[in-house]
Amino acid sequence: MSQTDRRKVFVCYHHDKDQKYKNQFVRMMGDDIVDKSVEDGDIDPNIKTETTRQKIRDDFIADATVTVVLIGPCTWQRKHVDWEIGSSLRKTKKNSRCGLLGILLPNHPDFKKETYRSRLIPPRLADNCKGDDPYACIYDWPGQQATDQIRKWIHKAFKRRDATPPDNSRDQFGRNRTGSCSDGWSY
Repeated sequence: MSQTDRRKVFVCYHHDKDQKYKNQFVRMMGDDIVDKSVEDGDIDPNIKTETTRQKIRDDFIADATVTVVLIGPCTWQRKHVDWEIGSSLRKTKKNSRCGLLGILLPNHPDFKKETYRSRLIPPRLADNCKGDDPYACIYDWPGQQATDQIRKWIHKAFKRRDATPPDNSRDQFGRNRTGSCSDGWSY
């Protein structure tokens, strides 16, 4: 990927559990991406839910071209992850649609397994990984020496964003889901 192909990437993840992987991802990718992610303290936690959603959409995702979901064991439960994926899939006057991909982290129970259980994946991401021509793909965390591989994944997601229609039909989470992180949510 040349400097002109540098992508604006929104990294979506469980802030409390997977911050170290997010930091590692941004370091690994270096100048290949522009990190558009929300960091702790960027949004006042006391504002209304709809204002939070709007700020995420308009201040962070608005000019991103690809959303990378880092999938740890509890990521499927998080309302902000659901909102961020949903906003990434919306094409509006202010926001173009983002390409979408997921990366299973080493702490995920399905990491390095032949298949993953969709109930342990953020539901909106899982919806977009179905069929012969899915909008999104999920990969295993490749380790620190695999920036070339991740660049290819990001480029493929960027190209898919206008070629395959996404599924954004699921109702947004109203709150975080509960249950054991490794058991998944029945939906």
